[in-house]
Amino acid sequence: MGTPIRSPYPDIDVPAASLTQFVLERAQEYGDRPALVDGPSDRTYTYAQLLDGVRRCAAGLVAGGLRPGDTVGIFAPNVPEYAIAFYAVAYAGATNTTANSLFTAKELAHQLRDANARTLIAAPPLLDRALPATREAEIRDVYVFGEAEGALPFSALLDSSHPVPEIAIDPEQQVVTLPYSSGTTGLPKGVMLTHRNLVAQLRQIEMMWDISGPAECTIAVLPFFHIYGQTVLMHHCMRWGAKLVTMPRFDFEQYLELSQRHRATVAWVAPPIVLALAKDPTVAHYDLSSLRWLLSGAAPLDAELQLAAEARLGCSVLQGYGLTETSPVTNGWPSTGTAVVRGTIGPLLPSTEARIVDIATGADMGPGEPGELWIRGPQVMIGYLGKPEATAATIDEDGWLHTGDIASVSTDGIFTIIDRLKELIKYKGYQVPPAELEGVLLTHPAIADACVIPAPDRDAGEIPKAFVVLKPDTTLSPDEIMDYVAGRVAPFKRIRACELIETVPRTASGKLLRRVLVERERAARAGA
Repeated sequence: MGTPIRSPYPDIDVPAASLTQFVLERAQEYGDRPALVDGPSDRTYTYAQLLDGVRRCAAGLVAGGLRPGDTVGIFAPNVPEYAIAFYAVAYAGATNTTANSLFTAKELAHQLRDANARTLIAAPPLLDRALPATREAEIRDVYVFGEAEGALPFSALLDSSHPVPEIAIDPEQQVVTLPYSSGTTGLPKGVMLTHRNLVAQLRQIEMMWDISGPAECTIAVLPFFHIYGQTVLMHHCMRWGAKLVTMPRFDFEQYLELSQRHRATVAWVAPPIVLALAKDPTVAHYDLSSLRWLLSGAAPLDAELQLAAEARLGCSVLQGYGLTETSPVTNGWPSTGTAVVRGTIGPLLPSTEARIVDIATGADMGPGEPGELWIRGPQVMIGYLGKPEATAATIDEDGWLHTGDIASVSTDGIFTIIDRLKELIKYKGYQVPPAELEGVLLTHPAIADACVIPAPDRDAGEIPKAFVVLKPDTTLSPDEIMDYVAGRVAPFKRIRACELIETVPRTASGKLLRRVLVERERAARAGA
């Protein structure tokens, strides 16, 4: 084994604090400063109200029978009460399992059962799925933001007069959040993240992305059920006293309007939003001049798109990288003080180590040579819930988490993600990264979105097939698309098949769901 690659930044100290204690330790000091604002209605909680609501809610949950180590599901879009519920559950020594608000009743029931949840907190519009799921998963208590038949009102918790519980928490062992990892490369698994994991992560990212000013504001467009939205939006913003404006559902024009009205200073987004900010004509009708910087994560961001967004917005566009299993961030460009190399994910965060490992031999690769990215640091999960074999396959005995991503690192410690290990297309023995082809496709002015998958081929083994979404009022044939790419890549990387579709399937955090199109392609071939 070679010498691990280390972060260029000083190591962090990790206080022995619970997540709620760490995040809200200054809430009383922030007082009447707006903490959470419901975007559509302007309904607002100040920091003092947030802290009071968390304490009352925790007291109500404990009085209702919640015990340390229990698990509570949260099934809701982004609303201010989401944060209150999350921190109250953590304060009570219990675990949050956050479910995708688009889940069907069956999908929700599966997660609740797998997580051993006993309580669910849901939003009224989702009860048509939440209630059947709770019956199937044998959930005891159901609370709802507001009032609805079949559930207890969440407001009763906020009005609780029970004594605030004093519960001892072991930050290193107590799981505070149990998000479920993306199903793009297998069945979703509960990712066990402790209080210490998240406190360490917050110490790491506060050294990278400064939001400590009194006028800081961001729009919570990333879903709180996803670890990206939880950590960098909810936890990081609440710790530093920023105003967080929530959006229950994504609407691009509403996002622009809220950014203008609230004078958003920073933005955390995924590449599809960067694409819209760079190319959508609607942007010209809104004043986004208050933005100091924007950070994109959850999927690779092409350098040309990064430059286009910077030119349009007049602010820095940064890129970061991580996984649910790493709380989530391992790499990123800082908001100040460093010249950004576009198309890369930047250096390692403080107290983070990495290796780039040859897939076949396990040997460490040299600068510029591609291999699997391995990560070690205090933000790495303690394992997958109830799946010791999957845990052992992901985190080795030396503590290295095998990301399944192909990356390279420059001599000065700048990392570039090349592709997913399991998504590489094998064309006549050559490895073709689909993300590279998607980046080429998105440089065409008529293409709005694209996804490339491996399609079976008798002669080549696999060929790259593109699914392309055209911009409104444009025309482009599949042959023209393939010719466009062929002029910009090596012959073995050429797209060999192309299909026009209306939308590309993605997760709520912006990741491509290639498996959806792979399954669709398989079904189409079987029926042919």
